[in-house]
Amino acid sequence: MDLIPKPDQVVAAAGNVAHTLLYGGLADLRPMPRTLIDDGELREVYHYRPAAGVAETGDPVLLVTPLAAPALCYDLRRGCSLVEHLVTQGRPTYLLEYGQVSFKNRALGMEHWVDEVLPEAIRNVHEHAGGRGVHLVGWSLGGIFTLLVAADRQDLPIASITVVGSPVDVTKVPLVAPVRPLLNLTQGTGLVTRAYRVLGGVPTPLVNWAFTAASAQKVLTKPLAVLTHLDDTDYLAQMEAVTRFMSNMTAYPGRTFGQLYHRFVKGNALASGRMEVGDRTIDLAAISVPTLVFAGNTDGIAPLPAVRAVVPLLSGSPQVRFEVVPGGHLGMLTGRAARGTTWTAIDEWVDEWSGDPLPTKRTAAKKPAPKKGSQKKGAAKKGAAKAAAAAEASAGSIGSNPSRRYGSASSRALGGR
Repeated sequence: MDLIPKPDQVVAAAGNVAHTLLYGGLADLRPMPRTLIDDGELREVYHYRPAAGVAETGDPVLLVTPLAAPALCYDLRRGCSLVEHLVTQGRPTYLLEYGQVSFKNRALGMEHWVDEVLPEAIRNVHEHAGGRGVHLVGWSLGGIFTLLVAADRQDLPIASITVVGSPVDVTKVPLVAPVRPLLNLTQGTGLVTRAYRVLGGVPTPLVNWAFTAASAQKVLTKPLAVLTHLDDTDYLAQMEAVTRFMSNMTAYPGRTFGQLYHRFVKGNALASGRMEVGDRTIDLAAISVPTLVFAGNTDGIAPLPAVRAVVPLLSGSPQVRFEVVPGGHLGMLTGRAARGTTWTAIDEWVDEWSGDPLPTKRTAAKKPAPKKGSQKKGAAKKGAAKAAAAAEASAGSIGSNPSRRYGSASSRALGGR
């Protein structure tokens, strides 16, 4: 609103206030209809029902939820929902979420998600979608899990991966960097370690507090923002939806949080590209599928340098594309500007790397197995040469659509390394 509101602004503001008082809010918070197709321990895989009059076509997209955050991140509200966007375009759309974490889950570590939850979800989506390759989209910690699984499991039918706001180099996160030296002094015996062991994890109220603290400035300025946008229905609806999202955080299992705390926050494990999971070391250089990486230009939780650090580590990928988009940690994924930036880039990326249904034997062929002879070696070499040629041809391009409204000098395609 203007400092001295115009008549039409006054009318719009009055209408928004009246609607809020009468109906409790402005946002359309109805979830997109979905069907459960698979479940297990802290694993729920959903298929979103096709939009009315729209036929599903092409490869499936699997949205990977981060731990502790609700799956609302992908379906925030009608008109600003990545799920709604994908479904109305006819894309087969799936979601992986985890349900409520309880004290009984305290012994589960990261390997539960890397070895079981995400691989099982990928296999089920692949089968449900008629044997097509699966495009993974992971936000925040969901992106970290996506990277680890893609690097560890060459046998899975993954067509491409998209990582949104996933910090790889924690030393580049201003919120964490100043306290890391103090954390390292405790060597695993500090207050944080004792607390999560006693509690069996990080309970929901603490997760809510941490996320709120990370965006303290926005919380403090929220009343003023509401007053100055009383005539902007879309803006107010977005604020309502974000408030609901932040009030629906879930808990971290104790052992998983301990691994994340010691390896990521204190040890900065992934900055080198390698991380121990279970009984082996996973190397991000082993990722052999196209990878799209997003960073938000105002993201305080996963700032641009912390996210961009993954790019040189993906030396095995046939193409790596790095995109800078407007928005903070949540806004870059599902903010109002994301509708014309992040979502557009995801559409182009999935279209570029979609193909025909995968032969049934492809999954089996990529599993570790004894060598079968020179004929298969020759075929493998031809396939590698073809991928390298494609990567070389794409090197140096500025994003996948130079006319995109929010172009960035940092957006680039990398390949042929």
